Amino acid sequence: MVQLKVSWERFVQNHPKFPKFCKAAYHNGLTVGTVIEFKVKTPEGKEISSNLKLTEADMELVGQLKELIF
Repeated sequence: MVQLKVSWERFVQNHPKFPKFCKAAYHNGLTVGTVIEFKVKTPEGKEISSNLKLTEADMELVGQLKELIF
């Protein structure tokens, strides 16, 4: 867990807008039924995407991630 925190802190230093985005998303209502979309684009231009709809069971993980991010 300590290693994860160190890695997260390094990630935040490299990508300071991401935690701000996560905070905004959380405060604007990450609740059951919220759809989260993911998109990955490689340097070559290849794209893949997916999404998920948060369930009641997912909310425990959302809470744990909140503790890590905020």
